[in-house]
Amino acid sequence: MNEITLDATIENLDRVTEFVNEKLEAVDCPFKAVTQIDVVIDELFSNIAHYAYKPDVGPATVTVDVTDDPLNVIITFKDNGKPFNPLETADPDTTLSADERQIGGLGIFLVKKTMDSVTYEYKDGQNILSIKKTCN
Repeated sequence: MNEITLDATIENLDRVTEFVNEKLEAVDCPFKAVTQIDVVIDELFSNIAHYAYKPDVGPATVTVDVTDDPLNVIITFKDNGKPFNPLETADPDTTLSADERQIGGLGIFLVKKTMDSVTYEYKDGQNILSIKKTCN
């Protein structure tokens, strides 16, 4: 099984991370890539939990697909919450000090910088965000 569906709550973040890590361990994904993916899972699933259904709670589905040669991991997050494309958010100006920067946007910036690709679409009433990481 390469998919898990559960309530989009912060309490389920550990379950999502464990689910993905089981898949990564099964394909011998290197520690550095696993660590980067774990940070991204934390950012993306937390955003779904905090904002997608606010103030209610709804489901989120996380799918893990693996391809060989090279070893790529594609993780897809789906929810039926409010339409939101985080890739349209402007990157923060990292040349400014923390005090001078606008609040927000740093997490998605980190996702875009550490993953090999990040895509978003809104289709059939669902937010669909996919990340891809080459594990070599």
